[in-house]
Amino acid sequence: MVPERADVGLYPRNGLTPLSWAAKGGHEAVVKMLLERGDVSASTTDGDGQSPLFIAVREGHEGVAKMLLERWDVKLNTMDERGSTLLHTAARGGHKGVVEMLLERNDINPDIANDVTCETPLFRAALEGHEEIVKMLLERNDVNPNAINEYGQTPLLRATCEGHEGVVKMLLERRDVNPNTADKFSETSLFIAAWGGHKGVVEMLLERNDINPGTASNVTGETPLFAAAWRGHEDIVKMLLERNDVNPNAADQYGQTPLFGATREGHKGVVKALLERVDVNPNTADKYGQAPLSIAARGGCEGILKLLLERSDANPNAAN
Repeated sequence: MVPERADVGLYPRNGLTPLSWAAKGGHEAVVKMLLERGDVSASTTDGDGQSPLFIAVREGHEGVAKMLLERWDVKLNTMDERGSTLLHTAARGGHKGVVEMLLERNDINPDIANDVTCETPLFRAALEGHEEIVKMLLERNDVNPNAINEYGQTPLLRATCEGHEGVVKMLLERRDVNPNTADKFSETSLFIAAWGGHKGVVEMLLERNDINPGTASNVTGETPLFAAAWRGHEDIVKMLLERNDVNPNAADQYGQTPLFGATREGHKGVVKALLERVDVNPNTADKYGQAPLSIAARGGCEGILKLLLERSDANPNAAN
């Protein structure tokens, strides 16, 4: 038992009270013992602005969280020093049982944005690929599936960036989710998936009738094909080249085409796939007058140089 004269609210240097320590360790019996006292506050926060409930949620201790949620003096939508709420923390940690408990409350805000990053609980769950939690949040009418973070990224864009196919699939099944939405850098889901080499996500996006596979970034002028070619993702390049609505010669802000980018980075397989298209011009130079042949020769890329020279329309005498 805790002695009557013990100061159970004592703060150690990091700001954790005995109740916070017990919550952190998931020690339900100790938490119960402390909560039965009239002089123990369940809302006291540590140096990070986290209460005992917040700590229990962060660690995924459902039993402790349940006990603390029954207290009248806990605050559910309060943010810690990093701008996160209880639901943000549970969603990011993948603590399904805790998320369920929180969503059962009428006084929880499931769509609250982080004060620092503007990320919602749905965004956090999508970021980490926690499909069951994403599903729970999407089933609610008070959760916006298109809420953006500080970089203009939606949950779909972030899940795409991480290659979480299951989450992407769920989001794309929503009629109110626009797959062509771009972030503040003018990058769409297809561009991000192509750049990251997430083949499964690219396939899902290309199956849609409302996707625009030739959309170029307003900032860099790069298309999804350019991104895939530059990064050497041969399978994705081939998928994009099979479409009639993708321009294989679309250049970026420097006048560099997908062929130029693949040549510069030494991606022989991608170069071969591009040169098999009769409408790909092997002589197209960038804004500095450099053509793929010059780039391959300068880099000593014999295999790529050979592929370029096999084209009857290649000009081996072109100078910068």
